[in-house]
Amino acid sequence: MSDTDMDRLLEEGGFLAVSGRRAEGIPQDLGEVLIKQTNEIAEYPLLPLRDTVIFPHMVTPLFVGRDRSLKAVEAAMATEGVIVVAAQRDDEVEEPVPDDIYNVGTSMSIARMWHLPDGTTNIWGKGTRRVEILDFVHVDPYIKVRVRDIVEPSEKTLSTQALMRAVLALFEKCVQLDRNLPEDAYVIALNIDEPGWLADLVASALNVDIEKRQEVLETIQPVIRLQRLSIILAQELDVLELEDRIHAQVQEEVDKSQREYFLRQQMKAIQTELGEIDGQFQEVSELKEKIAAVAMPEEVREKAEKELERLSSMPIASPEVSVIRTYLDWLIELPWSEATEDNMDISAADKVLDDSHYGLTKAKERILEYMAVRKLAADKMRSPILCFVGPPGTGKTSLGKAIAQALGRKFVRVSLGGVRDEAEIRGHRRTYVGSMPGRIIQTMRRAETINPLFMLDEIDKLGVDFRGDPSAALLEVLDPEQNHAFSDHYLDVAYDLSKVMFITTANILDPVPPALRDRMEVIEFPGYIEEEKLEIARRFLVPRQLVENGLDNDNTKLRFSDEALRHIIREYTYEAGVRNLEREIANVCRKVARRVADGKQTPHRITTQSLAKYLGPPQFTYGLAEKEDEIGVAMGIAWTEAGGDIMPVEVTLMEGKGSLMLTGQLGEVMQESGQAALSYARSHAKELGIKGRNFDKLDIHIHVPEGAIPKDGPSAGITMSTALISALARRPVRHDVGMTGEITLRGRVLPIGGFKEKVLSAHRAGLKTVILPKRNEKDMVEIPNKVKRDLEFIFVERMGEVLETALLPAPVQGKRA
Repeated sequence: MSDTDMDRLLEEGGFLAVSGRRAEGIPQDLGEVLIKQTNEIAEYPLLPLRDTVIFPHMVTPLFVGRDRSLKAVEAAMATEGVIVVAAQRDDEVEEPVPDDIYNVGTSMSIARMWHLPDGTTNIWGKGTRRVEILDFVHVDPYIKVRVRDIVEPSEKTLSTQALMRAVLALFEKCVQLDRNLPEDAYVIALNIDEPGWLADLVASALNVDIEKRQEVLETIQPVIRLQRLSIILAQELDVLELEDRIHAQVQEEVDKSQREYFLRQQMKAIQTELGEIDGQFQEVSELKEKIAAVAMPEEVREKAEKELERLSSMPIASPEVSVIRTYLDWLIELPWSEATEDNMDISAADKVLDDSHYGLTKAKERILEYMAVRKLAADKMRSPILCFVGPPGTGKTSLGKAIAQALGRKFVRVSLGGVRDEAEIRGHRRTYVGSMPGRIIQTMRRAETINPLFMLDEIDKLGVDFRGDPSAALLEVLDPEQNHAFSDHYLDVAYDLSKVMFITTANILDPVPPALRDRMEVIEFPGYIEEEKLEIARRFLVPRQLVENGLDNDNTKLRFSDEALRHIIREYTYEAGVRNLEREIANVCRKVARRVADGKQTPHRITTQSLAKYLGPPQFTYGLAEKEDEIGVAMGIAWTEAGGDIMPVEVTLMEGKGSLMLTGQLGEVMQESGQAALSYARSHAKELGIKGRNFDKLDIHIHVPEGAIPKDGPSAGITMSTALISALARRPVRHDVGMTGEITLRGRVLPIGGFKEKVLSAHRAGLKTVILPKRNEKDMVEIPNKVKRDLEFIFVERMGEVLETALLPAPVQGKRA
């Protein structure tokens, strides 16, 4: 076929399928190049198509590159110029077999064939009619198929016309919204009268996947084809409308930004001409000078300069400006290299610590050791991470302040009580509105040096919830191997905490996770004995309260006698620390200060007799909790968060069914101790002198008073056993003996914790003898000499030794006269 014939093909019929290229409607009759519409079976070469579906009346170029495809085209050109085209099911298949090809295709008249320089062949042709592939004649050297023409019904009804109008209306909207669809495509569609031809034209023009195009090709009935096409058009229209809406929004924002930029450039030019300075430019210049003046690490400086460059290129009304400005302020104001010089005068530091706190020898020695090592090897030493553990009011926080004063460092403190969010430690990422660094970085900014004394108060009060575990975040802070590059989410750069001296405080260590506990050096703060409290009151508490209440001048100076202070300690407070003691002293001072302010006569000395006037009746009874020896009552010693306390255990026997009752809000471990005590008593009943007891008909009730307070732990084992055996053997227990220790079923006494606190509580309660596990004898070095002199210590290994000390002989049952 000549070039003139090709031009006639496009002028007289068909439509182009190339997007964006002009397409024109033509009559259906094409003369010689059309196959006659018959139902006869014929054989033609097959051209498999990848990602393309050819419809009848569709004029399109095809690029042929595969060997079998080229031979099929040559075979077609050698005969009638007719070839069957059908789509492949999978585009990736290079050499398709019959199963890879759809069984409905289109017969195509080839109008022109060109050989291109790259070795491929280009053909122009027009689809004529649908065909059904019945069989594959052969696949080599090219694919040849046996096909049958598919005849379309041409009947037009009112419903068909309605469908055609609906399709045209949807297609018109798609052409208006889709820039890839030429406007001439709608003009051609408007001039087509046949429903099937209209459906084929629209399906070939739309940018839909090959499965949907093949579905339209395989739909023979024009009405059903139009219905399916309506659904495809509606879906495509929804996508196009959404794209158009998004594009309009984006364009609006771009236009707005361009307009603002243009106006700001004009304003900057006007200000330059008038000699005025741009506010944003001045702010950026100031920030640049500040960044240059701060001795930042190189990585941090690069980050700051990068953010400053972003800030300078942003419109001043952008919400990102305030975020970047705040971030740069944090980088500038944080201490990166500023440090205070440590005081290396060990004698002066020792004096400062002694002047501020009485006792606490172990903690003071550790600080002085740190100063000595730092004096000798400052460059090689790591800052210690200490944990002060003890009851409330024992001076943990105040000692931290004194240590900072002794070292010449700044003191900063963060309370961790109730913190449940990991972001409180590590900060929030800058993507969040109102984000800020964590408490560690905030406190370092407040410290203004890189080597403050940093106190993390109440570390045992940390919580955990869905927002993370703050104790896990503290692992990095309190690890000398990691904290030289601490990562805060807000800063997003490493911060050096290795020069910080961290001190944490806790009342008990049990809630602290083992991994966190392992990173800290624990220093215990035991409770004070009476003499220590008396000395603390004389040296510190009374002088401070006199100053705070205006009673320190010569005319109104108030004095407390030693006996009055001892009386307050014994009968108005009951604690391991001295916080309530100071509170009671302050209470007396306030009442005296009021009399001074009213011009009334005031005492110059507080004595034991005048205490009731100011503090009311005594709140606690000093001395033994039990006044006489009793059967079935033994005095235990317990350890609490507030130090130590005595804990009587009572046992009552009743006729019953052999049950054991344990009351007093006891935990599981303590209940098991009661059961172990009963098992030991039953198994050793004969040697313990328990006679005439039928345990199967005996109910035993063990009760620990103060039932509102939860109690748990194994160290009440020997106390329960002593009270139980006393009740069963009818032998009284000495009322001045206290005991603590875990018991086994064989009667062995195991060691306990909180040794010093328990011994001090026994001394405070006025006990004379304390029974303790033999394996705790090594802990006696912690006990003050005054306590050692006042108490008798009995160390035992077996339960029999406990009973020898604690139980008295059974009373003799005499006859009445």
